Amino acid sequence: MHKIGVIQLIDSLDAGGAEVLAVNIVNALGDEGINSHLCTTRKEGVLKNNFKENIGFLFLERKKSIDFSAIIRFKKYLKKNNIGIIHAHTTSYFFAFCVKIIYPKVKIIWHNHTGNYVNLKGFKFFIIKFMSLFFDGIISVNEELNIWAKNELKHKKSIKLDNFPQFINKNKTTQLLGKENKRIVILASLREVKDHLNLLESFNKIHSKYTDWTIHIIGKDFNDNYSKKIKQFILEKSLENSVFLYGLCLDIENILNQATIGALSSKSEGLPVSLLEYGLAKLPVVVTNVGECNKVIENGKSGIVVDKENSLELAEALEEYILSGDKRNIYGELHHKNVQIKYSQKHFITQLIKIYTL
Repeated sequence: MHKIGVIQLIDSLDAGGAEVLAVNIVNALGDEGINSHLCTTRKEGVLKNNFKENIGFLFLERKKSIDFSAIIRFKKYLKKNNIGIIHAHTTSYFFAFCVKIIYPKVKIIWHNHTGNYVNLKGFKFFIIKFMSLFFDGIISVNEELNIWAKNELKHKKSIKLDNFPQFINKNKTTQLLGKENKRIVILASLREVKDHLNLLESFNKIHSKYTDWTIHIIGKDFNDNYSKKIKQFILEKSLENSVFLYGLCLDIENILNQATIGALSSKSEGLPVSLLEYGLAKLPVVVTNVGECNKVIENGKSGIVVDKENSLELAEALEEYILSGDKRNIYGELHHKNVQIKYSQKHFITQLIKIYTL
């Protein structure tokens, strides 16, 4: 196995869940002595700073969907570095497929992180079903996606593999505002599916009672309509001194060590790495019942699980935590323990190497 090279393929290295996992994987494989590489097709990104020294890196600057120049450069890199496996994350399966057409001997493993794929219909579904004929394996981040790959794509080598968290960046550059022990953090890029507005609405319901508590939003701001809605809500509800946006940050361990409660209010998920990172940091969490979240968190034991798009239920969960330091400590400790046992790097890499060698 160690003689075979593996390259993680992803569109960019912006700090999203799939991107964080791709970097975690490339580093972990390198630690195992495997010839480990990563390629971004469209752009680089801040996570490049989290590579370990022994990692190969290629940036293709792909300008369009079918970029022949990028495909040929990628093929040359594979041959030069003795790489036999492309581990394609999310939408990069299309580029991997294009490479396979001119270089059939390479294996493709597709890693599906996107919970919404189970709702694919029409032309998009037909395309992915056709391309999946060329995949040597499919990794799904939750059971629903795994069942979809087996039943809808009819793929015989589909496996569910839980994400794993890892704190690589040890910097301490971000200083959270607000009072110590009274900070709610959400690690999620400003995308509509993450439903920050639901969290803000729930916070606004209880804010007048707990004015010294604050919310801290960590994640890329795309400065689009959704971002404007969030900022508009903060202004309309006079929450400027209680809700803070930090944009993209890399020092996640440092940030979570300053937080009191971890929140995720998504409409859809696979298995969010941020939820596991909350566990590493011993944070008590409130999370919506989407994707694999209710498998990670046992409601009422290791955290609180609420219905999606229900700001009242989310507000009650936040208040429950605010009123009980004991509950925060007990839930945070148990979540930490569960993440260490069930979502460890060692377990993930052992399973992954089995998939590569099938």
